[in-house]
Order: sequence, then C-alpha cells, then structure tokens
Amino acid sequence: MRPPTTTGEQVPATALLEELLERIAADVPGALGASVSVHHRGHLPRVAAARGLAGVFVPAQLNGSGGPVATAGHTGRPVVTADVFADERWPSLTLSGLLEHHPGSASDWPRLRGVAALPAAAWDAEGTLVLSVALDRPATEETLDVLRRHERLAAMALVVGEAAQPDRMDQMLDLLQSRAALEEAKGIVIALRRCDPEEAWTTLRRASQESNVKVRELAVALVELLAGAPAPQPGGERTIHPSGAARDAAGQLLRVLERG
Repeated sequence: MRPPTTTGEQVPATALLEELLERIAADVPGALGASVSVHHRGHLPRVAAARGLAGVFVPAQLNGSGGPVATAGHTGRPVVTADVFADERWPSLTLSGLLEHHPGSASDWPRLRGVAALPAAAWDAEGTLVLSVALDRPATEETLDVLRRHERLAAMALVVGEAAQPDRMDQMLDLLQSRAALEEAKGIVIALRRCDPEEAWTTLRRASQESNVKVRELAVALVELLAGAPAPQPGGERTIHPSGAARDAAGQLLRVLERG
C-alpha cells in the first residue's frame, strides 16, 4: 500500500487536474499559480496538484505558516485577501519568512499579493477540497467566481484520479455512495434556510462537527426524518446506517431550520 501522505507532500496529479489548473490560471488575470489541496478530517492536509508559485506557497501554508488555503480547509468557508502579507489573520505568513525558507522562488515572492481559496463541498463527506489561486494583484469576489466555475470539475477529476489507485477504490466507492444523500440533505437546507449550496454545505458540516457525527450519517438521518421513511440506498455493506447520535443531531438541525 502507498505510505501515508504527510502535510504538504505532493501526490501524483492526473492530467485532467493539471489541465484544470492551467485553465484557472488563464482565466484569472495576474495569476502566479493555482492549486488543488485536500483537507480531510483526522488526516494531514495534502496538495493534490499545483501549478506555478502555488507548488511552493501552498505547502508552506499547510506546513505551519497558515494562510488562506489552510483557513479555507479548516473552516469550510471561502477566503479572499487583497494583500496576504499585510493580512493580520496570518501573522506567521511573511515575505521575509518565505524568502528565507524558500529562496528558490525569491524573484516571485515580492510579486505575490492577493489569494483566493474556495472549499468545494462536492468532493468528500468527511473532508474538503480547496481550489486556490495566487495573484500579483488583489483577489476579489470575482476571483472566487472563477474558482466556482471549476469546482465540480476539480472534484470529479480528483475522484477519478484517486479511484485509479487500487488501495483507494473502496474509499472512493464509499464517497460516491454518500453523494446522493448529501445532495438531498443540502436541498433540504437550501429550501428551509433559503440559502445557496455553499452555505447549505457549511451548515451541514458545522452541525456534524458540533455533534461529533459523520456528515454522511447526518445527511441520511435528515432525509429520513423529513421523508418519514428510509432513504433510498443500495443494500449490502455500503448502506449508510445513521447512529442514534446522528438521528438526534438531524432532529436538532431540522428544528433550527424550521425556526428560521
């Protein structure tokens, strides 16, 4: 089996992911680099693919300096900054520190300004895929919009790439199995809260963390609670069986949503 991946370690990227990052960089004026990173609960974050300066910048954030990508992966919320070195949210992420520890990119670090990082909810029930881009100018909400146009393709490319590895096939099948329940649960949150899919995912993820239950179990429990019947699932080992704690969490979440 493949050895465990450590923080910031690059894993083989599929040609599709690499092509996607090239497309993102081409769509964002002033892009110095782009990346796809994976932030999974209980595991160290890792870089799945990177282009340009992001190949050094993102691992630097994940290895302890903090930054927009690390924050987006931890919170599940989009992050935008106009000047990453002047942003008080990441005091350890400094120009001098990057110049000292990564002198090979010395000519690029002074050009770095804005960063946008978008968590993509469409990948993993227990984790987050983060699309990010580093710029030589301030990042804006429009930068995030470019990333949003590519997030589903990034998620699919990562699933295909991971599934091609024999030791990850079962995990990827479990992941795909949970997607239908997650999408139904997101639809419930969207309808009751009148929010967008991004906020619906954040709501489910937060409820999962606060209740210490898996998102996929919470999603199935929520769907079954509202429908008053078992959620449609294939039989066998891949059927998701919500725990009592997950059903309690679903009931609490539904009461909160119905109260508005």
